[in-house]
Order: sequence, then structure tokens, then C-alpha cells
Amino acid sequence: MDKTLSENITQTTHHEHGHHHNCNCNHDHADGHGLHVHPVTSNLKVAFFLNFSFTIIEFIGGIFTNSMAIMSDAIHDLGDTIAIGSAWFMEKYSEKERDERFAYGYKRFSPLSAFITSVILIVGSVFIFIETIPRIIHPEAVNAKGMLLLAILGVTMNGLAVLRLKTGDKDSINQKAVMLHLMEDALGWLAVLVGSIVMLFAHVPILDPILSLCIAVYILYNAIKNLRAILNIFMQAVPKNFDQAKLKAKVLKVEGVLDLHDIRAWSLDGKSIVLTAHLVVEENLGADRHQAIKHSIRHMCEHEHVQHVTLEIETPSENFKLAEK
Repeated sequence: MDKTLSENITQTTHHEHGHHHNCNCNHDHADGHGLHVHPVTSNLKVAFFLNFSFTIIEFIGGIFTNSMAIMSDAIHDLGDTIAIGSAWFMEKYSEKERDERFAYGYKRFSPLSAFITSVILIVGSVFIFIETIPRIIHPEAVNAKGMLLLAILGVTMNGLAVLRLKTGDKDSINQKAVMLHLMEDALGWLAVLVGSIVMLFAHVPILDPILSLCIAVYILYNAIKNLRAILNIFMQAVPKNFDQAKLKAKVLKVEGVLDLHDIRAWSLDGKSIVLTAHLVVEENLGADRHQAIKHSIRHMCEHEHVQHVTLEIETPSENFKLAEK
């Protein structure tokens, strides 16, 4: 028993020196993960200016070509530009360390930005429906050559923005929301590209509003899907990447541990998981052994994507339910 205790304490002490920010309180975790946010902020800045520039070109091109599909995408891109600007600001804000006002830090500002982005896209999609339906009833001629040129530019600009965002933090729900919308833009422009090529050889003006509706439906579907995922974070749902049964099975293998219950897990921003639990251990183990057990379990939690761990230690005499069993 003494040998095992000594080994555990040595192992956990070594772990503390190597990974100090993962074994202590929330403040240390906020510091460690803040380092990974800067590339996201930089990428969102580039995406903002690319999107803003192209939105202006789209509005001018939409008027010039008389294309509802292009005007619809211009309105969508205007919403995207506002959303990306918001994402850029809030992602930077989310890097702030915890303080007296926000005990877990400012990470929630990242999904808040993703929420705003999704709402803007849903409103924009509804607006596109309202503006496009009359065009299906009364189709108008469009400038197919102008549409073709804008479509090539649209695919290029949005493609560059997507590639830039792919180099950032893949676990950031804020970046995922923005990147998904930019990918939708690229796909929308591919649809416009195909439609403009068809209209170069055949007079089918109704194809333009049909493409516009297809783009709007696709955007609306994915925006609602994103919104549901974001609301799960705000409602503190158990994260999908957290396996409670797996973690509990590992914890019960630790010497001296009898039970793990009242497990509560939620996410701050879609990637940082917070965990609280009650740990029942054998009687009379002593403070040093309790500390070693806690460090061992925190080490396990790192491999289950958990960054913030709070453990309440109990003994069978304190835990009446377990004692009765």
C-alpha cells in the first residue's frame, strides 16, 4: 500500500511539473487554452476583409446582371460579413482570462458569436424566400455572362477564405460556424456558375430564382442545425465527445476508489468541458492518498477532453446510500 502511494505521488508530482495548467483550478486551464485562440482570431480577420470586399462587388454585380440569385447571395454575404466581424471581435474577447465577473473566463463569447451568425443567416434566408418567390411567378431576363464572371470570382474568394480558416483551431465552434457559411457561399456560387453556363446557351430565366431558392434552403437547413448545437452548449447539455461510462470505468480501477456519482459535465464553448463529481473512497486513507487519487483522476480526464475538474471526496460512512448497499 505504501509503495503504491509513493509511486502515485511521484507520478502525479512529475505530471504537475510537466502539465501544471491541466491539474489545477480553472484559472490555469483558461491560461493554457487561451494560447490556441490567436490563430482563429487572425484567420477570422482575413475572412472578414475578403468577405466584405466581395460583398460590395456582389451588390454592384447583382444590379448589373439583374440576377436575383446574385442579389440573394449578396444579402447573404452582407449578413456573413457582419457575422464574421462579430465573430472576429468576440473570439478575441473570449481570450480574456477569468475574473470576478466571469468565474470560468470569457470562453462563452465564442459560441455567442456563433449564435448571432446563425440567427443572421436564418433571417437572411427568410428574406431571400420573400424576394425570390415573385421572380418564379414572373421570371426576368438576366445577364448570363456577367453572372458567369461573378460566379468564378465568388468561388475563388470564398474558397480562399475557407482554406484560410482551415488552418485554425478545428475545435472552435465559432470558426466552424463561419467556415461552414463560407463553404455554403462557395457551393452557392458553384450553383450560379452552372446556371449561368446553361443560360448562355438556353433562355431559361426561371433557373435564376430556382437557384436562389435552393441556396436559401441549404443555408437555412445548416443554420438551424448549427443553432441547435449552440443552444445545447448554452443549455449545458452533456457534450457529445464526453463518454461518462468510459470515464467512470477508468476511475473505479483506481486503488482506493469505491464509487463515482453525481457526475455533471457541460461545455463552455463546444470544446472546453467542465466536470464536477462526487468520489467515494475507502475509509481512513489520509490526505496524501486523497490528493494522489485526485491527481490520478484529473490525468484521466485530460484524455476525455475535460479541462476543468472539481472532485468532492466522500467516504462510505458519509455516503449513506453506498453504506446501505
